[in-house]
Amino acid sequence: MTARAKPAAPFPEAPFHADVAEGPKAGHAVWTRAGSATIRIGLWPEGEKGTVLILPGRSEYIEKYGRAAEDLRRRGYASLAIDFRGQGLSERPPADRMIGHVGHFDEYQQDWDAALQVAEAMDLPRPFYMLAHSMGGCIGLRSLIRGTKVKAAAFTAPMWGIILAPWMRPIAHMVTSLAGPFGQAHRYAPMTNRFSYVLTAPRAGNILTTDPGMWDYMHRQLVAHPDLALGGPSLGWVNAALRECAALSNLPAPDTPCLTALGTAERVVDVAPIHLRMAGWKTGRLDLYEGAEHEVMMETPAHRTRFFDSATALFDQHR
Repeated sequence: MTARAKPAAPFPEAPFHADVAEGPKAGHAVWTRAGSATIRIGLWPEGEKGTVLILPGRSEYIEKYGRAAEDLRRRGYASLAIDFRGQGLSERPPADRMIGHVGHFDEYQQDWDAALQVAEAMDLPRPFYMLAHSMGGCIGLRSLIRGTKVKAAAFTAPMWGIILAPWMRPIAHMVTSLAGPFGQAHRYAPMTNRFSYVLTAPRAGNILTTDPGMWDYMHRQLVAHPDLALGGPSLGWVNAALRECAALSNLPAPDTPCLTALGTAERVVDVAPIHLRMAGWKTGRLDLYEGAEHEVMMETPAHRTRFFDSATALFDQHR
């Protein structure tokens, strides 16, 4: 397969850690602007069937999807991934770059609109498809409801609901809503801190993947490039996420053909809203992955192969 030449575009080249991404050889990154924020976009332009637009989860970064981009390339698809504001190498809060903060999820829609403009300007292969994980699934669903045109979408463990500690559930909205008026929106949410989960949690028993090799892949990336790491979310982010999930729950599913993958051992996002949403998505299907944790795309080889085969089969049907 021949790599597509990069057409001239008004996007400066951005740093890209190919040494840890382990993605297709033509991978690179560019800078763009989204409202007031500078955003990094990753591109793997090899693929004759179309381009898969990847929306990562909270705390994630472009390089984490290098292997996923290679899985897609082998199946004929180019890909694009984004560092949402506040994470990866995109612009972060100046006071504490380790806190994940956003005031409203509409800001992420600005980031995603900017990424789509890059895909079009860089003449990535058409048609476009969506692949969204965790927080990216929340952003992606809103984008589809807004009318973003992709041929089909695949989600993994989408954040359509947030798991809260039992003691926090009755007061979560009140506490996080008051954080802003009292100047506390940039404080870390309870039970979180400035340290990266992947760098501090043990491999055994982690809540992301049951595959030791994929855990080591993620860990190795952050050890080599700690500038990619991110700590816990702010109270402001939690409030924004709660408000967005609640708003989306009241909206009908779009008519986009959709596949959602969910591990039966999921412990990061609330699974009930996923089951409820997919039960009402007429053009959607929910696939359960026995024993898989949060990162289906970074699970055991059998789970990964099944997912990428299923997602690209859906994409192939809607070219």
